[in-house]
Amino acid sequence: MTQEAIAVLGAGSWGTAMAIMMARSGHPVTLWGHDPEHIQQLRTDQSNRTFLPGTDFPANLLVTDDLEKTVSSHTFLMLAVPSHAFRETLLKCKPHLQPDTLITWITKGFETNTGLLAHEVVLDTLGDNTPIALISGPSFALEVAEDLPTAVVVASPDINIATHVADTIRASNFLAFPSNNIASAEIGGSMKNILAIAAGISDGLGYGANARAALITLGLNEMVQLGNVYGCSESSFLGLAGVGDLVLTCTDDKSRNRRLGLQLGKGKKVDEAKQTIGQEVEGIHAAREVYAICKKWSLDMPICIQTYRILYEGLSPEVAVRYLLGRAQLAEPQLD
Repeated sequence: MTQEAIAVLGAGSWGTAMAIMMARSGHPVTLWGHDPEHIQQLRTDQSNRTFLPGTDFPANLLVTDDLEKTVSSHTFLMLAVPSHAFRETLLKCKPHLQPDTLITWITKGFETNTGLLAHEVVLDTLGDNTPIALISGPSFALEVAEDLPTAVVVASPDINIATHVADTIRASNFLAFPSNNIASAEIGGSMKNILAIAAGISDGLGYGANARAALITLGLNEMVQLGNVYGCSESSFLGLAGVGDLVLTCTDDKSRNRRLGLQLGKGKKVDEAKQTIGQEVEGIHAAREVYAICKKWSLDMPICIQTYRILYEGLSPEVAVRYLLGRAQLAEPQLD
């Protein structure tokens, strides 16, 4: 494993978990956060008690709120900020980047209002020659922080960059597989959040395991359909960053998106459900962007569309489900 100084930008649960994991593996890691009070609390506690209680920081994990110094002193950056803050963070980093800085990210979701994938945002902001890689797959932050076995994909247009990043972050209980299917990995990582909300709604309504399995399977077909717009092959969604992440997020209550859906299915309003989660729920933003893409390309993606209408138009979950069940039954969608 290559030892490398790594800066993680974003001190939420995911950024902190990755910082802890990589520091345990021997990398000198700097964790940056935008809130000075939060960073001071992390420094005092030597842990992130808000998001990852009970997990102490390794000695080689430093925390800071100094973005300029952090960016200018590292050539390996890992962004772990919410999708709506992704471009803003890149723009703040841009004046301080070294010429050979590698940009990686664990952020999932389409950019708000533009619908751009994260790698498109990076290239639009920093230029086409920027070395980039996405880290995605079935991975809950808490389990990574607890050093439980996890496997992810590192995707980049350049397989050599993907391989370098995978070699760098790989650890005894953290497997990393290089891939050049970056668009499909990003689509999978975003859409699974929408589908997890839908699965949570179904379970909240008490519809059981049969309905959940159907939602996951038909949701995978919607994921593939959206991928066709971006030139992705069907098979590129059958790995860790596609079906793997989809199954995890739809079936386990560590998922914030699934928990939001559960509460909606039990009758809570969207704002009330969001408040009880207390953290970013990326599927809410993704649903709006995917809905816009569906309208633009006339895509038949009923699960995503009905989830959007529940989140943004006040449609009741019961009505949405009745619509889905009442659709004309065509041949079962198949992956080619």
